[in-house]
Amino acid sequence: MQKQLEKHVKKPVRTISGVTPLTVVLKPRKCNHGTCIYCPGGEYVPQSYTDKSPAVMRALALGFDPYEQVKNRLNVLNAMGHPTDKIELIVLGGTFLQYDLEYQYWFIKRCFDAMNGKDAENLEEAKKINETAGHRCVAMCIENRPDNCSPEEIKRMLEFGATRVEIGVQMPDDEIYMKTNRGHTVQDVINATKNLKNAGFKLGYHMMPGLPGSNPKKDIELFKKIFDSSDFRPDQLKLYPCQVVKDSPLARTYKIIKYKPYTEKQTKEILKKMMALIPEYCRVMRMIREFPKEKMVKGLTKLDLRKDVEEEIRISGKKVNEIRMREVGFNSKNLNENLMLKTIEYDSSDGKEYFLEIVNDNGILFGLLRLRLTKGKEGRATIRELHIYGQTLNLGEHEKGVSQHKGLGKWLMEEAEKIAKEKKYEKIYVISGIGVREYYKNLGYKLDRPYMIKKLL
Repeated sequence: MQKQLEKHVKKPVRTISGVTPLTVVLKPRKCNHGTCIYCPGGEYVPQSYTDKSPAVMRALALGFDPYEQVKNRLNVLNAMGHPTDKIELIVLGGTFLQYDLEYQYWFIKRCFDAMNGKDAENLEEAKKINETAGHRCVAMCIENRPDNCSPEEIKRMLEFGATRVEIGVQMPDDEIYMKTNRGHTVQDVINATKNLKNAGFKLGYHMMPGLPGSNPKKDIELFKKIFDSSDFRPDQLKLYPCQVVKDSPLARTYKIIKYKPYTEKQTKEILKKMMALIPEYCRVMRMIREFPKEKMVKGLTKLDLRKDVEEEIRISGKKVNEIRMREVGFNSKNLNENLMLKTIEYDSSDGKEYFLEIVNDNGILFGLLRLRLTKGKEGRATIRELHIYGQTLNLGEHEKGVSQHKGLGKWLMEEAEKIAKEKKYEKIYVISGIGVREYYKNLGYKLDRPYMIKKLL
């Protein structure tokens, strides 16, 4: 059973969603637009992070060397009992697409070199090696800004092997953006959302309730907007209530502008209201930025508030559609495997999204697929995500009672192909992590960089 597997793994929640995340941090660099009012980034650490963040502390100790960071984390994860053959590489620490081009290519190549255990001549060779390596990069996430998602920049992220992009949206309001020195507009968010989805990326928004210029009522109205309007509708969220952190412009000015961050009670209430508004197709990755207490000037200090919020929701008996609370890995009860496939359709950024999910009688989620259909000159059918939930297993490994490696992915893929074929699309595209290409090849797909493609008609 799921519990038996978790006994052998320290901190099983780290890999309970089906992949093993591995975070690398970029060298310090100021963002082109300057500094957002809440950003604590200093001279010696990447912007928006502190020198007490675990990932940044590791990176500092290793001179921000990407190869050494990956190598170090692989050793630690192995020692903790986590499988490391299916890695999601997460690139943190500022706006990566604003760094020098040579640095960007070097950084990603060295990450692949470390996973491969050998040095390649160039990035393309490193990716090719990784397709069958012992530590495969099955997904890659890049943190970015809405105003750094031009066609050229998107092409570059695809070349790196990225499959997921997170952008800082905070709250979609131009007046708030002005007050917080965000440096972009709501229209930039709308454009980035469309461009990233059309390219096949899974898209995450960083949301920040409690900013200067907002209030609880306004925050909920703006939060509703991101799901009510087809201009937005992200696949995932990080909910980071605004905090006053040392070395940020807000730490120097909050008394002057009479700013007060939300109390713990206010924060819990607003997070519960937000959770109730989230549709089935969206996952909350995190709640609360984990700033250490010694770095806090004013605001929340309770880092595990998510646990309290979710517990209160469960006790209340209110239905929550959000993905993470429904995942098989987070539900030890109601695990009957009378599985069914459900399809949810919704409009998004001038396209049609099909959210396919495999659930049991109790609504527990075992796997999902995101299919995007667009029309026009560059219209196509694109699978933006295929994900099977449950404790991560090694490639080819099977464990009784665990949802991975049971043919659920193939079931979802066949249904997506059926939908695309019925809608008269000649081909279907998949944005594939480098290390998952072999899987798609076995399903009849061929590499046509940067996508895996299969003819349907």
